[in-house]
Amino acid sequence: MDCWSSPLAVDDEFEKLVLRMNPPRVTVDNESSKKATLVKVDSANKRGSLLEVVQVLTDMNLMIRRAYISSDGEWFMDVFHVTDPKGNKLSEDDVVERIQQSLGPGIRSFRSLRSSVGVQAAMEHTTIELTGRDRPGLLSEVFAVLANLKCNVVAAEVWTHNSRMASVVYITDEVSSLPIDDPDRLAKIEQLLLFVLKGDRDMKRANTAVTVGSTHTERRLHQLMYADRDYDVDGVDGGSAGDRNKLYVTVDNCTDKGYTVVNLRSPDRPKLIFDTVCTLTDMDYVVYHGTVIAEGPDAYQDYYIRHMDGSPISSEAERQRVIHCLGAAIKRRASEGIKLELCCDDRFGLLADVTRIFRENGLSVTRAEVTTRGSRAVNMFCVTDSSGNPVKIEMIEAVREQIGLTILRVKDDSYSQSPPQDAGKFSLGNLFRSRSEKFLYNLGLIKSCS
Repeated sequence: MDCWSSPLAVDDEFEKLVLRMNPPRVTVDNESSKKATLVKVDSANKRGSLLEVVQVLTDMNLMIRRAYISSDGEWFMDVFHVTDPKGNKLSEDDVVERIQQSLGPGIRSFRSLRSSVGVQAAMEHTTIELTGRDRPGLLSEVFAVLANLKCNVVAAEVWTHNSRMASVVYITDEVSSLPIDDPDRLAKIEQLLLFVLKGDRDMKRANTAVTVGSTHTERRLHQLMYADRDYDVDGVDGGSAGDRNKLYVTVDNCTDKGYTVVNLRSPDRPKLIFDTVCTLTDMDYVVYHGTVIAEGPDAYQDYYIRHMDGSPISSEAERQRVIHCLGAAIKRRASEGIKLELCCDDRFGLLADVTRIFRENGLSVTRAEVTTRGSRAVNMFCVTDSSGNPVKIEMIEAVREQIGLTILRVKDDSYSQSPPQDAGKFSLGNLFRSRSEKFLYNLGLIKSCS
């Protein structure tokens, strides 16, 4: 009887053998630079190594101020200059130790990319992935359906870009607080959410997926929006330096060396490098060399890339696609609108009630981060009016008075708040009025009126 094994399995085992023989070496140097802590990583080269290192540093809330990348050949050698979010060197010994433990030998992050970078082992909830056409009131409808189906939202992140929406939502059963794994119930959840996403304008592109377990949320959001082609219409400057506040991307071939050279300049912000490297990796490009400088208001990124087969970009259409995809990756995380922070005791249906109040007052959510810390809900929303324009002060204050002035706070320096009034509480009359309307609305039988 012939014995056959998949070439992918053989490659996987070979990668594991090479990594066992040459485990990653991580050095944290706090002496060489007066401005930053240097993190040096050497390891056997494999696809996805750069993304995994950048992901670990980003997840630790570190700012990458400079980076020097080299992975030409069989070895991966990178140096990152990192600081804390305030721009200070890392002084706490436990932070330095965590970097070494996270990137050093024997850790899980240096594993095969085929296992999906950043996947967490915890099976504490059910994961819902949603993509569809964005519209005012959509998030309210999604959370209302989940509440109606007795699903408790533990965490969620929502991005919108170019009239598209992607979200990753983590839920548990309302009663047991356990993951939902009943196939019939999962099918119903998926069916009703797909009905909400499709509306009457997105019959073909809306999509839902339900799984038990976790994923690296931000990487998955990039993948969802890329698959949804949110980059198709994107105003990215691909040729003129012009306005320094604009995103600027060029893609040219370095013929004598056989590389494609990608240059990016944009206003600096947290997680910028992760967004760029994540997109290049998901587009099946390999970064062989690179330099990042992000020490001022602008960030400069230069990458020498090739396809996985070793060839550079070969057509104008592909060059334009890379320009637009990188532009979209950087813009997705941009927070349009006024940032609101909701902090209060968590309870079932909280998100459905809050987003309904947003909808009824003409607010549209452009981005959301939902977290639960113990018994407390800490949620962030970026909001505009229903036309995508800045929200008037009166509208924000009306919403805050309904939800509670001490519960919902404005986290935007440019926003001029009205003088504080009495600390409000949830208005039960507003939250639970028109129960029949809410019931029909949850079933998708009436649509958002915002």
